[in-house]
Amino acid sequence: MKPLEDVFLVVDVQNDFMPGGALAVAHGDEVVPVINRVARAFSHVVLTQDWHPRTHVSFAANHAARQPFDTTTLPYGEQVLWPTHCVQDTEGAALHRDLHVPHARLVIRKGHHEQVDSYSAFLEADRTTPTGLAGYLRDVGAKRVWAAGLATDYCVAWSALDARALGFEVSMIEDACRAIDLNGSLERAWQEMQAAGIARVQSEDVLKEANRETT
Repeated sequence: MKPLEDVFLVVDVQNDFMPGGALAVAHGDEVVPVINRVARAFSHVVLTQDWHPRTHVSFAANHAARQPFDTTTLPYGEQVLWPTHCVQDTEGAALHRDLHVPHARLVIRKGHHEQVDSYSAFLEADRTTPTGLAGYLRDVGAKRVWAAGLATDYCVAWSALDARALGFEVSMIEDACRAIDLNGSLERAWQEMQAAGIARVQSEDVLKEANRETT
């Protein structure tokens, strides 16, 4: 991987998305060793964290007579209502203890604005408020984003699609992600990513490419 051009984006590998967590992604813990292995091929790694206030608008508990996974309409559009998760400064919001990426250069915390959700690492759900990641990547000369983490069909897909729309080349590392798959959301996400020109790759493909570039 080219140190300045290739960035490994690791999305929301947090306790609340792990088995037993508040918003568990099935087999979410399986991505951790894959991400650790892939991360060693990159000199430039960026992490994200969901980082919500307890009063966040996306939490079902903050809407009368609503249940998790109901939908509602907010000023910026349709919103899935989630179980309370990744609350700021709680153990659930912490990165998984076995995630080992000591050379990560940046952590983007998203979803901290009370009245708007933020799946993407680049733009909040109102689709206008930036997180600052796009400007950072342009400043450092990044050209390609390799995405992994949780969940494939929400935060990882939204991040990948936004990165592509912003002009970056994007690859989704499929076996370094796991999905929620709510009402067909996984298939829809893959269709949207394919239509956007996002490559669907496996971790072994990434490692083989890294090996070619170093030999």
